[in-house]
Amino acid sequence: MARELQVAARVASVNPATGEVLREFESAGQSEVRAAVARARAAQESWAAIGVRKRIAVLREFQHRLQERKSEIAEAISCEAGKPVAEALTTEVLVVLDAARFLIENAYRLLGDEALPHGNLATKLKRGQLVRQPYGVIGIISPWNYPFSIPATETLAALVAGNAVVLKPSEFTSLVALELKSILYAAGALEDVFQVVVGDGRTGAALIDSSIDKLVFTGSVATGKGIALAAAGRLLPLVLELGGKDPMLVLDDADVEVASSAAVWGAFLNAGQACLSVERCYVHRSLYEAFLKACVEKTKKLRVGSGMDREADVGPMIHERQLRIVEAHVQDAVTRGARVLTGGSRLSELGRNFYQPTVLADVTHDMRVMREETFGPVLPVMAFASDEEALRLANDSEYGLAASVWTGDHPRGERLARRIDAGTVMVNDVVSCFGISEAPHGGVKFSGVGRAHGRFGLEEMVRLKYVDVDLMPAVKKVWWYGYGAKFARQMEGFLDMQFARGGVARLRGALRSAGVVRRKPL
Repeated sequence: MARELQVAARVASVNPATGEVLREFESAGQSEVRAAVARARAAQESWAAIGVRKRIAVLREFQHRLQERKSEIAEAISCEAGKPVAEALTTEVLVVLDAARFLIENAYRLLGDEALPHGNLATKLKRGQLVRQPYGVIGIISPWNYPFSIPATETLAALVAGNAVVLKPSEFTSLVALELKSILYAAGALEDVFQVVVGDGRTGAALIDSSIDKLVFTGSVATGKGIALAAAGRLLPLVLELGGKDPMLVLDDADVEVASSAAVWGAFLNAGQACLSVERCYVHRSLYEAFLKACVEKTKKLRVGSGMDREADVGPMIHERQLRIVEAHVQDAVTRGARVLTGGSRLSELGRNFYQPTVLADVTHDMRVMREETFGPVLPVMAFASDEEALRLANDSEYGLAASVWTGDHPRGERLARRIDAGTVMVNDVVSCFGISEAPHGGVKFSGVGRAHGRFGLEEMVRLKYVDVDLMPAVKKVWWYGYGAKFARQMEGFLDMQFARGGVARLRGALRSAGVVRRKPL
């Protein structure tokens, strides 16, 4: 009966700008998920066996095919996620093309065996290697806000490392995930090495409960904590990216014209529905009013509309539930003394999911908009008096995904960046760190554990094994049994020879330990 209920559940892909139902799907139940994982596991062995160079060749073909279909894929993203086509091209398609470029150029070297020299004299007659081996089947649960770039970058890293992948996309953006699958298969990925299971939270729970070897999850803190608890029972390895409340610090020597443009773009990109959005903006008192004025002027020039409208700057939010969270945060801020300088209400004439890009002044940390993840087109701005105060405010959060510092003095910005609790800190830029393929992406505190992208993201996709070979297989090791008082004295000398203070003490140690090479263990 339980399985019948799961199969009967349906999810719909809906255009958030128009409300049009693009397609309906039956949610994959537990048996369907297990079957997908089984198919992926059966395919993984052959996929791993073809070797890194051939897997890189598949990624190269994937890159070519994605480039050829770039406009089509961007429009599919816009239809299902709402963002403008131009934004889909830059923050999704471009990111994936460049992630493929990074792996094509670097995966063979990064996945290769690595010699590990031994510094201890006792182990000089050994040869050590670090060997990187695929986990097997990687499960990926991806969000709706970046339905192509997030799962694709994670999938490409997993695949090139020799894993198979089972992807559970957000129920709001299943079509984009299927586009990813079609390009991968057209590029030559082995049959079943990449599986997509469509469904709601129950499908995701079934994936966690299946026989996957590792899970990569991007989503809310609450869901991430639940996943961690579910995974703990069998010590399932996890990568969790759980969102952010990213601060932007505008110091007293910053360029107001540039920083205000960055704040507006960083806050309203993807209608503010980005984990790296500027969700808290702190501005030095000497620049506060000028900065607010510039932000308001620029915000009022933004064109809000359907993502398929090539003239639109800001699209709809994904669904009304998220819009209601934004309304609640803005209302709470106003009730507690914040000023709405522009925006602050729905744009119902455009559709049910549209909200005005909003600039709030005089916010405080007593307000939800400065404590909780808003995930909408709101830019709250607060003044500060000193670098130390700005640093304290920036670190006063449960989140720690990313941050930015704006200054004309690069060394000053870097010094502050090192003291901010975040996985990434940008000096004089925002958000674009996600598109730097070499840079690791991930956070601290409630923003998650583990990393995606670059070398460290690729390392998340392999098990690290140490292989040690003794070069004298016919010789017993001097530290084996048959200890005795003489051997203990020799070992004291051996330790002195390597680690004692001063040359004389080390020489004495060497003399005391000299006979150890002649001892005959049992």
